[in-house]
Amino acid sequence: MKIIPAQEFEMKRESDYGTPEQNAAVKEIIQAVRREGDAALLRYTEQHDKIKLIAGSLRVQESELQAAYDQVEPSFVNAIRAAAERIRSYHQRQKRNSWMDLQPDGSILGQIIRPLQRVGVYVPGGKAAYPSSVLMNVIPAQVAGVPEIVMVTPPATGGTEGINPYILVAAAEAGVTEMYRVGGAQAIAALAYGTDSIAPVDKICGPGNIYVALAKREVYGAVNIDSIAGPSEIVVLADDTAEPSYVAADLLSQAEHDEMASAVLVTPSRQLAEAVAVEVERQLELLPRRDIARASIDSYGAAVVTASLDEAISIVNRLAPEHLEIMTQDPMEIMGSIENAGAIFLGPYSSEPVGDYFAGPNHIIPTNGTARFSSPVDLDDFIKKSSMIYYSKEALLRDGETIMELARREGFEGHARAIAIRLEQEQASQTGGNDHEL
Repeated sequence: MKIIPAQEFEMKRESDYGTPEQNAAVKEIIQAVRREGDAALLRYTEQHDKIKLIAGSLRVQESELQAAYDQVEPSFVNAIRAAAERIRSYHQRQKRNSWMDLQPDGSILGQIIRPLQRVGVYVPGGKAAYPSSVLMNVIPAQVAGVPEIVMVTPPATGGTEGINPYILVAAAEAGVTEMYRVGGAQAIAALAYGTDSIAPVDKICGPGNIYVALAKREVYGAVNIDSIAGPSEIVVLADDTAEPSYVAADLLSQAEHDEMASAVLVTPSRQLAEAVAVEVERQLELLPRRDIARASIDSYGAAVVTASLDEAISIVNRLAPEHLEIMTQDPMEIMGSIENAGAIFLGPYSSEPVGDYFAGPNHIIPTNGTARFSSPVDLDDFIKKSSMIYYSKEALLRDGETIMELARREGFEGHARAIAIRLEQEQASQTGGNDHEL
């Protein structure tokens, strides 16, 4: 791991918007799915996933779910259930209620909160299967009251035998009842526009490869999306009280995700930086995914040495990391100075995997510095809000002239007349006339 003085450090991030060829391929797939529906899904599944499906076979059957339970260990089922309970409990505290406020003049102003009706969750295959991400997408939607939650996943996440059984069990435990064996840009197109087998959704959530990310960006507007997620990242803010082996292990916990994942230590202690660098090398040799973690550390890892803890905090706020661990003598005091971070882990025992799997907060967190203006997935991602206005006669008579003044200054006489006709009607009723002089 490189040790870099603060003044020489620049965070290397991949803001991947795809090559022209990738973008063109995604647009072609989306248009084909819109034209041909299931036929395009079957064709692209055979072309990209090397699996030939027949018409009517896209939906996962109940018998497959039962078979999945037979393939996984009881300890996994118990772990998924325990994690689901913690995640559900945390997100239930985020519930919001509709409200109305009765004004003295008889007007009522308010906000109506409703869940989305249908949400699509994308679960990737690729380098690893992520049952925990199934929980993190599905449970907040459920708690928000979304009645229809659909899962799509590539047909061979479990190898040639089909969908990974751990994904199926996690989905079943989370309460998903509608699952389809389709992945890639074609799955995103199906969720956005619908086919004979898959009805369209209101929002698409979940990570995927570059083709999935580009497809989500392409269909946005026809349907809502959660975000365009970048590679995983962690920053550890530490002083000389931190345990080097803990810091190294947590950096590697993110580095093993992906060759483009970033893992950065920011510290005023040169001694800690050197000790962590040694630990990273030692622990790398013990990882089954050492080749991926090595590529990540070599390209996107660093130990940044600052002149002071204040400078270290300033760098963290500039980076706005997805995951931030604070391992200092008084992490609670430091937390008050953190302005930009997706998730904050405090103290030596709050290792990032605690949040990934079990603590309860969502692990779908803004990447690529977007924690400056974005938040982790929560219930707000699965609700919609309508403002409500009931204006009384007294209020309109009082405010009508002001409303017309504003409308006319913007050049909208029709807006002004919509108010004027009501005011004149009221005046006429009071004087016994019925002329409308606009």
